Amino acid sequence: MAKNDLFLRACRREPVPYTPVWFMRQAGRYQPEYRAIREKYSLLEICRQPELAATVTLLPVRQLGVDAAILFSDIMIPLSGVGVEFEIRESVGPVVHRPIRTLAQVEALRPLEPEESLPYVLEAIRILRRELEVPLIGFAGAPFTLASYLVEGRPSRSYTNTKAMMYRAPEVWQALMDRLTEMVVTYARAQVRAGAEAIQIFDSWVGALAPEDYRTYVLPYMQRLFAGLRDLGVPVIHFGVGTGALLELMREAGGDVIGVDWRVPLDQAWQRIGYDRAVQGNLDPALLLAPPEVLAERTRAILRQAGGRPGHIFNLGHGVLPETPPDALRRVVEIVHTATAAG
Repeated sequence: MAKNDLFLRACRREPVPYTPVWFMRQAGRYQPEYRAIREKYSLLEICRQPELAATVTLLPVRQLGVDAAILFSDIMIPLSGVGVEFEIRESVGPVVHRPIRTLAQVEALRPLEPEESLPYVLEAIRILRRELEVPLIGFAGAPFTLASYLVEGRPSRSYTNTKAMMYRAPEVWQALMDRLTEMVVTYARAQVRAGAEAIQIFDSWVGALAPEDYRTYVLPYMQRLFAGLRDLGVPVIHFGVGTGALLELMREAGGDVIGVDWRVPLDQAWQRIGYDRAVQGNLDPALLLAPPEVLAERTRAILRQAGGRPGHIFNLGHGVLPETPPDALRRVVEIVHTATAAG
């Protein structure tokens, strides 16, 4: 057991002496040390070298005083193990060389065998468990978000091709989501076997869907995904961006903790999700660029909305922005720890 297990206890909605805090994308370009590493290595090269991935994962834990570490990796990584060729293009994001549009392409995807195709991920986890004094979070992209990259071929604002497949070729969509759901379950289970103490499922772009479409085209697969992780005995976090209209459906889909972005007040979101689930969030990442007094007040406002109820993990509503001053993150950790310990 990690020496500081407050994050895990909060995930289980147990009382904690102060609110735990960690940040999505807490290792990244806002750090001078990370930028120096990126001058020598690409993102994928870091992910594929266990010692380097572990070093990058550890940096913010030691610098910021956060209560959890999240494995440095990328949601596209397991796709390389099923036969998808892609690159992470600077200032663009993931670019898939041959976007998936047909049933034959879906059927050509291989089953994932993490120990054979992704040994570097599992080794990074084992290294980190030996080094860390806080819990380690593993993660995976959700089937819809991964499908959006595979179908569009790159990041999208409108998800036109993805939605067109859902509506016009439901048999292709179903086959793709079936394959991706199986892959994500296999990948997450392998991470837990290697030592991950929690798993976050990033459905970053599912907020592009209307509730009716989520219920029809996403919900059954997410329910299967969370059911496939239930016996692991580790907390599972379910996170999306722009999902204010989907919170009840996300609860229905599953997850011990529901991540909330900044577009919905935390108290309203928690009431809608239900107090039998923990919640994570939900500071706007842009507030880390605000004057210190504004950042402090907005941080405390979220803590007031949480109301001291067990089961709140403080986080941002999405990832740390590259322009963020490291001191701003340290201030948030200090404010959260101090305010809730005193409360």
